[in-house]
Amino acid sequence: MRDEPRSGCAINAAVEALGDQWSLIVLRDMVFGGRRHFRELLSHSEEGIASNILSSRLKALVAAGLLTQEQAGRGQRATYSLTEAGIQTVPLMVALGSWGLRHRPTTPELSVRARLLEDGGPRLREDLMDELREAHLGIPRPDPDRPRASELLRAAYEQALTEAH
Repeated sequence: MRDEPRSGCAINAAVEALGDQWSLIVLRDMVFGGRRHFRELLSHSEEGIASNILSSRLKALVAAGLLTQEQAGRGQRATYSLTEAGIQTVPLMVALGSWGLRHRPTTPELSVRARLLEDGGPRLREDLMDELREAHLGIPRPDPDRPRASELLRAAYEQALTEAH
């Protein structure tokens, strides 16, 4: 990955950091799936990412400042964490999900979170981002008594899975 974007265009700079499908899928699985280890990301990938692609994307996301990697000791798993820049991709993913709901074929169980985030508006997105800051950066949620956005999203996904089967 280049240190500097090809041009000063903000869209270009973002696309160079996030523009391939696998980088966004890795970020999605960390944000919505709580996956933080290589094996979790590999074995739970709906899209079937190959191990060499996953390894490459994790390195690129670390280099781009979207993730950090906690070095593991011998026999231990490395843990990846979202940075603030990685957490701030949530609104981008919500926008992509909203577009996908309208213009691409989806399944109820895999699109339920996109619908909830679209319907929940900025407050639900902020709650999710606050949770991610707590989990990945150690910053306590500003309102710990509020229901967790991740629990709402997980419950909706599980309900959609039950209804699909």
